[in-house]
Amino acid sequence: MNPQLSDSEAGTTLLSGSRIRELRRRAGMTLQALSDQAGISVGFLSQVERGKGTPSLGTLAQLAAALGVSIEYFISTPKATDSITRSDERPRFAVADSSLQYERISTDLPGGQLTSLIIHIPVGYESELTSHPGEELILMLEGAVKQTLGDSTFTLHAGDSLHFMGDTPHQFANIGDVPVKMLWTGTSPRLKGPQPSR
Repeated sequence: MNPQLSDSEAGTTLLSGSRIRELRRRAGMTLQALSDQAGISVGFLSQVERGKGTPSLGTLAQLAAALGVSIEYFISTPKATDSITRSDERPRFAVADSSLQYERISTDLPGGQLTSLIIHIPVGYESELTSHPGEELILMLEGAVKQTLGDSTFTLHAGDSLHFMGDTPHQFANIGDVPVKMLWTGTSPRLKGPQPSR
């Protein structure tokens, strides 16, 4: 089951395309320069800036890193403070206007490099094609996705896993008739960074 987030569970969503555009212009970056640094297409970045597209959490983190800000500049992500997370107590959040929902299962350890999330992917959802530094490991918990990794496309079902380097262009889509539940662990998105004054 993929429950809707209550206001108390969801991270405070601050994302708007105009904020990304404002930071990009303040940094003197073109659409092409930012899309190159963030590892996304210039067309998708243009859609995000115009409010016509919504980035996934990973892509939002890449945009934040390329712009020199923390992801919290755009969305307040809940912080797990204990090494143990109970299934009914995990902090949950979503990016504004996105149908993806996230459960944070990792803790902010001093010097820690890993981020772990359970991602709830609705029927019909297709992510943007992206690439970025870092390493990713996914484990399918429920449902099935079509996964593109470089020049290969394949289907992952519940119980299947995939380990890859994030600089290989990748994309996924829920191709089934039920929501997908996926465990994602990686050294990206980069959730830390300097925070500008707002």
